[in-house]
Order: sequence, then C-alpha cells, then structure tokens
Amino acid sequence: MSANQLIYAMLSHPGLVRRGNEDACAASLESGAFVVCDGMGGAAAGEVASHLAAKTFLSYLTSPTTNGNHAASPQARLCAAIHAANQAVYQHSRQSSRLAGMGTTLVALLAPVRNERSEDPVLWLAHVGDSRCYRLRHGHLQQLTHDHSLVGEQLRAGQITPAQAVVSPMRNIITRAIGSRPGVVPEIESHYLRPNDLYLLASDGLSHEISDCEIETILAAIPTPATQSALTEACEVLIAAANGRGGHDNITVLLVSISSTYL
Repeated sequence: MSANQLIYAMLSHPGLVRRGNEDACAASLESGAFVVCDGMGGAAAGEVASHLAAKTFLSYLTSPTTNGNHAASPQARLCAAIHAANQAVYQHSRQSSRLAGMGTTLVALLAPVRNERSEDPVLWLAHVGDSRCYRLRHGHLQQLTHDHSLVGEQLRAGQITPAQAVVSPMRNIITRAIGSRPGVVPEIESHYLRPNDLYLLASDGLSHEISDCEIETILAAIPTPATQSALTEACEVLIAAANGRGGHDNITVLLVSISSTYL
C-alpha cells in the first residue's frame, strides 16, 4: 500500500474541566504509522510523558535505519518502537522528582506501505493501557483493543457488568503503562484490511463520555469513499459529543481511512 492510499485526520481537545491537555497524537503517512497517547502524572508530567512517547515512537519508525530495515517484521518494528518510547519516558522520569511516576498509554497502527503490499494487506495494531482502537467496517463498529485497566480485567473475569464498569470509581486505574517501569509488555496483533475500512484511535476522554453506539453513528455518517474534509469533520463531531456529555477529561481522536484502490 502506498501512502496516498491512506487518509487520516486527528484532533485533540483539553475537554471542559481540565486546564491542560495530557494527550498527544502523531502520524506519518510515509511510514504508515499513527499513534495516540494519554499521559498521567502530577503537574505537567502527564503531558511530558505522552508527547515524549509519541515523538520517540514515531521517530523510531520513521528513521532511515529502522524504517528501511525490511528484514525486521512489522511486529518486531512496532515492539522495538514501543520499547524505545518506554525507555525514553522511564529515563526522563528519573531525572526530576517533579516527573517521578509519570507514564502514558499508547495505541498505534502500522499500515503496510511501499513494498509491503501483498494479496492480503495486513495492518498491525499495538497498545498499552486503556486508549482504544475501533474499526468501522460495512457500517458496524468493533472495538479491537481491550483495556489494560483494573475495570477491564474485572469485566473480562465476569466480576462486574458493563453497566457497573461505566460508573466504577476505579475505571481510571490502568494496569500497563509506557514509562512507569523499566520494561513494558505491549499487546500487538494483526488485522486484514478491507476496502473502505475506517480505524479510530482514541483516548479514554472519548470512550468515557459517549457510548460505542454513538461513536458508530457518527462514523457511519462518513461518506464512502472517505474524504479528508469528512474525516476532519467527524473528529470535530466526536469531540463535540464528548464535551456535550461534560468533557471531564482530555479528548483525542485519530481517524485513518483505507482506500479501496489498494487491492
């Protein structure tokens, strides 16, 4: 898949309650890489963590040495980029007591580009924490990631219901984060691409405010084939919907549309 067969738009908003924005998002069409991070930590530490993680992650994948190394699999490159981001945040947190304990979530896509095209193009998805990736295919929304959070584990274990999870006072407790420890275990998986697939990366400022059904309705309104302006408008509508429900957290959304011409 070539870069011009991908269209994306991204937008971040502090929400209506918090003064700062601890989210970060970044993209590189040339490398087919897209990332959203949601920082945590006192003072400005969360903002430092998220921006450092996103920058390091993308820099690793876009550098001539690593991006040009086709001997390494996309999975290996993703894993190495995440470990580089983890080390960058962890080491930076040790330089100042003000930054101690900072960390960030990370959710990322790596789409096939240049000579990686095959009969069944595969997109790679990686995440750490509770920022999410959704896919809209044929009008149906599916959450592709599962939250690395205490509430997420309780849900998967059948200890609480989805309704209880929404109002749980512990829903912000994550069980994996970039930079909080010397090492991190990312979850990485592949997904076959189909024409007109639409992928959404989002911080929990979106998913905590509006339901998956509402997200599906907004994304399903994007015309097929998608256009840059339609994706940008959808980002604005998603953030407006989250703010309309209170905007209690920072909100970041990144939409990636897969062109039908790659087949």
